[in-house]
Amino acid sequence: MNPISEPIFIAGFPLGSSAGLVAAFEWLGQPYRITRVDMLGEMRTDAYKRLNGRVETPVLITQQSQVVTETMAIALWLEARDTERRISFEPGTPHADRLHQYLAFLNTSFTGAFYPMWVALEAQDATEGERETLRKFGRSFVALRHEQLEAMIGDTDYLLGNKPTLADAVFAGVARWADFHQAIEPRDYPRILALRQRIEADPAFRFALAVEDGKPAIGSGAMKGFVPLEEVIPMQDAACDV
Repeated sequence: MNPISEPIFIAGFPLGSSAGLVAAFEWLGQPYRITRVDMLGEMRTDAYKRLNGRVETPVLITQQSQVVTETMAIALWLEARDTERRISFEPGTPHADRLHQYLAFLNTSFTGAFYPMWVALEAQDATEGERETLRKFGRSFVALRHEQLEAMIGDTDYLLGNKPTLADAVFAGVARWADFHQAIEPRDYPRILALRQRIEADPAFRFALAVEDGKPAIGSGAMKGFVPLEEVIPMQDAACDV
């Protein structure tokens, strides 16, 4: 496979969980590029399925042209390259174990709680009664996971101390879904609300949201440019043929 100059991170919009990992790339500070993908359109094409047959974002293409899918896998890829420990901790330490615990909870239980509400929104053949049942279950699941996360959060500025880590990145990409679905009353979870406000004011996350919205943005300088999806797919097809 032919190497590429920088890893390419494929981020979905609108409201993709990918925004959190864009912030993580910014916090890490190592060179990368971005491909924006419309999840309601181009992500559902046969061409995109050659990149990720499960029709999901995010996706990472490494400098060795390997395709890495799933948020957790990409987060661990970033952790392995965080030699300065900007967004992670020394492997084998209690802090690293705690980071992995948060990542697992956020990427499964917390994120999965929203699934019924997304189904209610996207299921074209569902009746209004079926949609409302899904929304009801979704609200209860989201509330439960917020209660659990609220209990996990300590007195530090971020989930694992006084600087953001990969856990905060994964959290931030998904937490805003509660507003979109009007699933909870944010003030019922003051620690989560304070954490959200802190991360959403961070320049890296503001940059991620601007990228998501297709607006001009100034980041840390680590992001070296955009790569259109129509260039990425043939690039990968060629790599697979080598």
